[in-house]
Amino acid sequence: MEDLTEQQERPDFRIGDSVLYKNNQLIAFNKPVMLPVQPDKTGDKSLLDLGEMYCRSKLHLIHRLDRPAGGVVLFAKTTSALVALHEQFRNREVEKTYIAAVQQAPPKDEDTLEHYLIKNGRTNRTAITTADTPGAQSASLHYRRIGSSERYHFLEIQLISGRHHQIRAQLAAIGCPIKGDVKYGFRRSNPGGGIHLHAWKLGFLHPVSREKVLLTAPFPDDPVWNELQLPA
Repeated sequence: MEDLTEQQERPDFRIGDSVLYKNNQLIAFNKPVMLPVQPDKTGDKSLLDLGEMYCRSKLHLIHRLDRPAGGVVLFAKTTSALVALHEQFRNREVEKTYIAAVQQAPPKDEDTLEHYLIKNGRTNRTAITTADTPGAQSASLHYRRIGSSERYHFLEIQLISGRHHQIRAQLAAIGCPIKGDVKYGFRRSNPGGGIHLHAWKLGFLHPVSREKVLLTAPFPDDPVWNELQLPA
């Protein structure tokens, strides 16, 4: 197997160590922060590039995860698996659970947020808007506070829709920007540019067996995440 460490330019990251799940139809990785899911204008190696090197075959992008965030990302190995998973995402049958670290406690310990969002392609930023704004899309998520440390609060987020920068924009709208997310109002960036948003769990039906699959991505070894005590 070709050593991908030099290509990826992260001496502590090896693509094979990040595999969460694989079979003939699908493969999932635990993406580190600041690794793009797919090639972008920076020209940096992407998770898709590295995954195809690892598999020695073409992979198909099923969903996306913001570059500054980390966690589970699923790819299809076949076009039939791609179609089946796209259908599940479109029908909102996929369970998407994230954890965010915020400095400001939310107004309620648990709530469902409903907003309309509009994406600005020039700034790559999503703003809260009104329903009658041309191009606006409805967005909803459910959060609950699952713990707190001395400085941060940890929110478990069930993503109901899947809009551009949705979690980041909606949490900022209630006064809870994610740690390190200066684009959405946090005061200071994190070293390296990542944010404390982790795609923790992904649940779906296997495209062939139709059995339930639940993937869980371990958290990075990080001082903030290390303070999180997950409920039993």
